[in-house]
Amino acid sequence: MAGRAMTNHFHPPVERAAFLEAMSRIASTVNIVTTDGPAGRDGMAITSMVPVSADMAQPTLLVCVNRNSRPAPTILANGVFCVNVLGEDQSALCDCFAGRHGGTCDQWFERGTWSGLGTGAPALDQALVNLDCKVTEVSQMGTHHVIFGAVAAIRSGAGKPLLHANRTYCRLSA
Repeated sequence: MAGRAMTNHFHPPVERAAFLEAMSRIASTVNIVTTDGPAGRDGMAITSMVPVSADMAQPTLLVCVNRNSRPAPTILANGVFCVNVLGEDQSALCDCFAGRHGGTCDQWFERGTWSGLGTGAPALDQALVNLDCKVTEVSQMGTHHVIFGAVAAIRSGAGKPLLHANRTYCRLSA
């Protein structure tokens, strides 16, 4: 049913609180999405990153970013972003980019070593994986931008990912 919005006229809408509670039970990788370019450098912690397709000219993924977040307009204006998938020992860095400890974005970037992979978006050298992307499409869905990115470069490290589930960080067990 591609291209058609599906509506259900037989059930009342799901309550927001019930939806958020259900989503809290789903384990997701913890990522820092970054950008740099004419609009400036910025970054934020996200869990909403999804691979879309490996069977295109360039593999594609998507990230969801609240349209009212500070980095959203910067990502859109720069047209590039890097998804930095964090390793299980990087929760403190995530807390910085989630704004849990105050400080400025420039101070948060000082907490890691960053390089570029091609687009100019900062790639965390200590990340488990870096996915350097060029924005190909943006959709608006409620309060969020759904930003599709063509993956221009990948760098992978070793280790296990930092996960988030049940409203806390968690790790894979052996």
